[in-house]
Amino acid sequence: MSIVKINAITVERDRFDEFAERFAGRAGRVSAAEGFEAFTLLRPTDERNVCLVMTQWRSEADFQAWVTSPDFAAGHAQRRAGGPVGSASELWSFEVLEDERADSH
Repeated sequence: MSIVKINAITVERDRFDEFAERFAGRAGRVSAAEGFEAFTLLRPTDERNVCLVMTQWRSEADFQAWVTSPDFAAGHAQRRAGGPVGSASELWSFEVLEDERADSH
């Protein structure tokens, strides 16, 4: 059964575009990871200032392998170089019980 990791990151609204640009700059690194299934980046459309980074994995072991990989470190190097865009973050973990998607026809 798949797992979902959600990183809830507090970002000032005037930095939403910068936040999205940083993710675009490291696109593709996670999708090559063993056990990776999906990535979604969400920003709020209401008054909230918490953006969500959602990844789905085949297993917890696959996620942990990604977090300790050189590609993960490289993808997060710009955070260290340019300073964080977010002021706080919290990692949430879920097991996928159901997943329904629209028919692709």
